[in-house]
Order: sequence, then C-alpha cells, then structure tokens
Amino acid sequence: MQNQTADVTWNAQDVPVSTRFDDPYFSLDDGAAETHHVFLDGNDLPARFAPGFHIAELGFGTGLNLLVAWNAWVRAGQAEPLRFTSFELYPLSCDDMARALARHPQFDGRRDALLAAWSPEQRHVSLPGLEAEIVHGDARETLPDWPGRADAWFLDGFSPAKNPELWSPDLMRAVAQRTAQGGTVATYSAAGFVRRGLSDAGFDVRRVQGYGRKRHMTRGTLR
Repeated sequence: MQNQTADVTWNAQDVPVSTRFDDPYFSLDDGAAETHHVFLDGNDLPARFAPGFHIAELGFGTGLNLLVAWNAWVRAGQAEPLRFTSFELYPLSCDDMARALARHPQFDGRRDALLAAWSPEQRHVSLPGLEAEIVHGDARETLPDWPGRADAWFLDGFSPAKNPELWSPDLMRAVAQRTAQGGTVATYSAAGFVRRGLSDAGFDVRRVQGYGRKRHMTRGTLR
C-alpha cells in the first residue's frame, strides 16, 4: 500500500485534526507535555538513555515525539546520535507540519532544523544528535520486514476506536518481535484490547495514570 499525504483540518486551538480518522494529532492542552508524560516517562526516559539507544514509533504525525525525544537526548549529554525509526502511512505536508509545530518553539533550534530537512517523501533525517528513519507505508506490511530492534516503542497511532488497524494483535506481535531484550513500550491508550494484545505478544503490561483528560495509559516491558 503506497503512502499518501495526510489530509488535516484545524480546530479552534489550531491543533491539526486528521480528516481521515477524525482525531487530533496531539493533546489539546499541551502536546509536548503529553509526549513527556506518555512516551518519555512511560519508557523510563531519559534515565535509560545509553550509546546506541534506539526508539521506534508507530505514527510519525507532526514529528513532535521525535523532537521531544531528540531534545531530551541532547540535554542528557549523549555523545552519539539518537537512533529513531518511525512508521508512517500518511505523512504531513511541509506547510502542515510547520503550522503544527509553530506552537512548539522550545527546542533550541532543533524544531527549525527538522522542518528544514522535512518533506513528505523524506526517508532519512541526519542532524546533530539524531539519525532518524521514516518508513513509509502501512506498518502492518512494513514492520514485519524491518530489520531493526528498538529499546523503546512509542505507540502513537490515532485512537484505537478510529484506527484499529494500527493496534491489531498481529501488529503488537510484530512490535514485540522487534523489541530488544528488556525493551519497553508506552501508549496513551488504555483500551482493553490494546493491553491484551500487548500482553499476548509478550509484554508485562501496566495501566498507569494518563495525561490531561485521559485517565489512564499503558506501559509495558518485554518479558
């Protein structure tokens, strides 16, 4: 399945909303704070950062998760680049990504560097402190063929109720198979079938406090 550029609308808070999935790309309150809570804290980062650390993500979206993780990596004093792989079927246009990230200037120039390097066809981004790979296409098809193994996963597809394909048991098994020993996973979702899928795939799963309006979220460690 070939990727297509994402179609978005903009709500009253100027947050992008996917027209295909009828779901906002990040928290209406504070997207960067949500990423810190769900994906960094949910994977015990930056405490686990080490040379060669590899983060993988389902759903690149606006690139905000990458920015938050990259910023934390550099601030933690890591000398080698962060390795970051993201699977994305519907990449944002340059203009939409720039508009989405306009509300997040707090990355010491890294936001502007990412925007300058971005195009919807982009497959590799190499910047100081970062080596990122964007895998285009349906993750159900591309992830099983991916040769890497991640130390931490950011599961950030649109709502499971609206985008169930990105949360299927088969895909959760593929995530587990491409997780390093002792690796972790985190997601804003606490849906029962998501937690069961992760548990059946081999993760010890915990439901913990969510961010903002979301009461709970999920984190897991590979058994």
